[in-house]
Amino acid sequence: MAESKNVAFLGLGVMGFPMAGHLAAAGHRVTVYNRTMAKAEAWVAKHGNRRAPTPAEAARGAEIVFACVGNDDDVRAIVHGDAGALAGMAPGAILVDHTTASAALAREIHAKAAGQGKLFLDAPVSGGQAGAEQGKLTVMVGGEAAAFERAKPVIDAYARACVLMGPAGSGQLSKMVNQICIAGLLQGLSEGLNFAAKAGLDGKRLLEVISKGAAQSWQMENRGHTMLDGKFDFGFAVDWMRKDLRICLEEAGRNGARLPGTALVDQFYAQVQARGGRRWDTSSLIHLLAND
Repeated sequence: MAESKNVAFLGLGVMGFPMAGHLAAAGHRVTVYNRTMAKAEAWVAKHGNRRAPTPAEAARGAEIVFACVGNDDDVRAIVHGDAGALAGMAPGAILVDHTTASAALAREIHAKAAGQGKLFLDAPVSGGQAGAEQGKLTVMVGGEAAAFERAKPVIDAYARACVLMGPAGSGQLSKMVNQICIAGLLQGLSEGLNFAAKAGLDGKRLLEVISKGAAQSWQMENRGHTMLDGKFDFGFAVDWMRKDLRICLEEAGRNGARLPGTALVDQFYAQVQARGGRRWDTSSLIHLLAND
């Protein structure tokens, strides 16, 4: 177990709430902040410790400040300014951003933190709400090795894997690859299962056999049966996936990578949104094929 530390956690959504809880369970002294104060109060009622009225107050005295919010603008709102996390952090403290955001933002914050003698790691996660609740997230990190080595034992409270991928921005770039791969996998799985239905195959029996072969994937194991049942009211929301894919496509526009399949799946998700599926799980791509 990591040595007990003073830490802060900013953002108590479906991911941040349980992640901060794992830090408390591991014996760290946790101060939380959330834009909606009721969530911070609920977290303290469940896990003890304390809440703060601003990110700066939460960060004051913390050796490591964690953040997990919605997008680039949300990160800037809690990091910059007189009430932002950087204003409250002491020199040598580490800001770890678990938000899925742009690599450009990661480099921006890294530079600003460095100018103040503070450290920054971009550390987006994969594993969804279930991974956060179970403490089994995969964390992809960008930043300096020294900061990573200090932060990793604390991050391990909710991670099954935590890997330094390279300099600032590398964590976000790695998460983009993750989302690109997931989009393609889910579209392929949707087409395969819809084909099986049209061909008169038993979908559940089909999954039982092909999940033992080369087609096996996490998405097949965890979403195949719910896709067959048309159940999508859980998991990683389509709205969130479209936000992530937009980041991927914008970055590809800068680095010259071709993402024709990703761009197509992004438009399929737009159609799911138009059908009222903004909060459906990303596996709802099959809905477009099964209900065309």
